[in-house]
Amino acid sequence: MGPVGVWIALGLSGAIGLSLGLVGGGGSIITVPVLVYVAGVPVRDAVALSLAIVGATAAIGSAFQARHGQLAVKPALIFGSAGMAGAVGGARLTPQVPSAVLLVLFALLMIAVGVRMLRGRFEAELPARAECHPGKCLLAGLSVGVLTGFLGVGGGFLIVPALLRFARLPMRRAVGTSLAIIAANSLSGFLAHVGELAGMTLLGLSFTAAAVAGVLVGTILGRRVHPAGLKSAFGGLALVVAAYLMIVNAAPLMALVARL
Repeated sequence: MGPVGVWIALGLSGAIGLSLGLVGGGGSIITVPVLVYVAGVPVRDAVALSLAIVGATAAIGSAFQARHGQLAVKPALIFGSAGMAGAVGGARLTPQVPSAVLLVLFALLMIAVGVRMLRGRFEAELPARAECHPGKCLLAGLSVGVLTGFLGVGGGFLIVPALLRFARLPMRRAVGTSLAIIAANSLSGFLAHVGELAGMTLLGLSFTAAAVAGVLVGTILGRRVHPAGLKSAFGGLALVVAAYLMIVNAAPLMALVARL
């Protein structure tokens, strides 16, 4: 990776943290593509490294949010415990899937995330009356955890709407709580992948530092501005990156299918 690539990758890491701080998710979806196509990290290593970067960033952002009363402990424990179990299972799936398939699955996930963020449905999904569904929270947490361990994504784009719908949290508390859940899920998934990261400590620390700076800025801005514009920006970016992943991996995927 050349000097220009380094700065681009670090800048995108800061943007990932900014999204996490502002809306509790969304930005981490581009971590793996940035690591693969900008930093030149192999796909499976990128999944493990993404978990370290996103998890550390979310943990610091969550601590900052907790200081300002924006962390709901009970929903965090319910989602986080189920998610950590799911992340271990998801991590075991990663080595079983060819790299081209992983990246195409990632592209499909990014399309879903991009469309969701562009539609701006987070706040709209708040139900009409107060209601808590622990069973649904556990199921949602488990599902997100599997996704986290498998593809190295934080899952905040699913956690925040679930917290709004099932835990009846206000948007800002949902964002702070989402960061705690992302940190727990990422830690569990990272521990399952940890043997795959030899020689990447410096790269991981550099990306994490940039993302942490972004999450702190995003957390501060989140108390002053409406995050709708950032959601739309990251939604559009997710769709562009997804299209690139589909194009680049179409030929390897077709070759893989032809050999079956």
